Amino acid sequence: MNDRQIKVGIFMGSKSDLPIVNEAAKILDYFGISNEINILSAHRSPHAVVKTLEKLEKQGAKLFIASAGMAAHLAGVIAAHTHKPVLGIPLGGGDLNGIDSLLSTVQMPKVYL
Repeated sequence: MNDRQIKVGIFMGSKSDLPIVNEAAKILDYFGISNEINILSAHRSPHAVVKTLEKLEKQGAKLFIASAGMAAHLAGVIAAHTHKPVLGIPLGGGDLNGIDSLLSTVQMPKVYL
């Protein structure tokens, strides 16, 4: 990995989320906004999520995007470890067809600094 300045850190919970995340990266690329995609699970590798987040912040990241399905805790884990904005993208799937990920994402507590 090089030391280029990353403006947006993109996280996804599993490789199956890549088609959605790639669309976000394409839009950022179109506007010349540097970004980096990371495949990390908030449940299986929370320490790796935090370590990657810290690395991206050192590289100048100003925003984070977190894409996850079902329990969708990825955005919350990232938000708990940064003061920068985190955009959550709930994904469909599972027994509830994405309702669980939608609720997990939109009902995260507000943070007051």
